[in-house]
Amino acid sequence: MTKYRHLFFDLDHTIWDFDKNAEETLHELFVTYKLNDLGLNSADVFIETYTRNNHQLWAEYHLGKISKETLREMRFKKTFLELGLSADVIPNEFEDDYVRICPTKTNLFEGAHQTLQYLHKKYTLHLITNGFKESQELKVTGTDIKKYFDQIIVSEDVGVNKPDPAIFAHALNVAGADKQSSLMIGDSLEADIMGALNFGMDAIYFNPAGLDKPANVPLQINSLNELTLLL
Repeated sequence: MTKYRHLFFDLDHTIWDFDKNAEETLHELFVTYKLNDLGLNSADVFIETYTRNNHQLWAEYHLGKISKETLREMRFKKTFLELGLSADVIPNEFEDDYVRICPTKTNLFEGAHQTLQYLHKKYTLHLITNGFKESQELKVTGTDIKKYFDQIIVSEDVGVNKPDPAIFAHALNVAGADKQSSLMIGDSLEADIMGALNFGMDAIYFNPAGLDKPANVPLQINSLNELTLLL
């Protein structure tokens, strides 16, 4: 695979362990907001419900069906309502506190630093993320991974999200790269993998949960360390 010169990584769910960091934050907020007193008996059920709603809303956001504001407004509201809370007792500041605290969490997928360190010596690394600008900055600095990346491309700055080909074109442009020598690595089949492949760029599917790999996805890994063997 020596033909590659530029590697483009997704951030959330690929390097930064979104679900683990969200879970830590939500356990803290469950206590802070005394959600038990509001009738929510299980932090785990709350987190599970939120995770499902959040993934669904992010999928819609990737495709441009909803705005950042709608995503932020709906993910907890939907969760609280689904768990039987009436609208007038939903804590208003919950989302703000979550957005403030969660990006400061530092759980990365196993082997992230070692893998990035290894790849950084051989390739020019970049990030392409659909996450929100202010959060992504906190994540890369707090985990000390910013040093590995030459360019950090945030969809909010570009005005389009992955899988739109325009964000991949923009990323190659700012990186001074071409399609043939570039590779995308990410966890989202829709945004990262099909986005890159449809654009004409190779991609590796990061699949830590071991989900079924679609036939039209050429290559997958289950852990980041595998990249050191492939690349």
